[in-house]
Order: sequence, then C-alpha cells, then structure tokens
Amino acid sequence: MKPATAAKKLGVYLEATPAEFREGVVSRDELNALQADPPEWLQELRRNGPHPRPVVAAKLGISISGLARGGVTEALTTDQIEALKNELPEWLQKERATQAEVRKETVRIKEKNQQKEAQRDAR
Repeated sequence: MKPATAAKKLGVYLEATPAEFREGVVSRDELNALQADPPEWLQELRRNGPHPRPVVAAKLGISISGLARGGVTEALTTDQIEALKNELPEWLQKERATQAEVRKETVRIKEKNQQKEAQRDAR
C-alpha cells in the first residue's frame, strides 16, 4: 500500500515519518508488524506528534471540520494540543459543545430506531 495509507492506518502524520517509510511501499505484513511491535520512531510519533488532523480532533474532543472552523489546518504536537486544552479558546468551547450535541442527537436517533424496530418485531 502507499505510505500515506499506511500512515493513516497507523494514526501518524506522514510528513513526520522517516524517509524510508515515506518513499517505499508498505506491505500488509509490514503494516501488521508495525502495529504489533512499533519501532521507536512510531512510538515517539504516537506519543509526541506531530499528529494528523483526525488524531488532533479526537484529542480535543471535536470534529475535523471543527478544527478547520477554529483555524487549525496543520498537524499539532502533543504539547500544542495540551496548550489548546489549557487555554480553552472560545472556538474550542463552541466546537466541544457542538460535538456534544451531535453525540446526543446520534444516541437519540439510535434509540428511536431501536424502538421502531422493536415495535415492528412485536407485530
């Protein structure tokens, strides 16, 4: 697979990986080996970053779109993410609230669908 795909599956920022990883091709066996026994560079990237946007969004508790609305377009390190959490800018508070509403709505819809399904099964 392409290095970009492998980096995405590993949850790391491609540009921060070693050159031999970025320039090669990653087989399924190599990917499995990296996941099972990550080398030091992979452990370090996962621990300190820079992290790709999906990881940054998850660590902040918001969506990737929320990151963009907040003006975050680059990969961030763990320290930068922690600094944002401590500063808690207004945009981050707003995006967290939005994400909480989305989660509540998702649960509500799921429960509603389960009730409809149970009613259908009862008939």
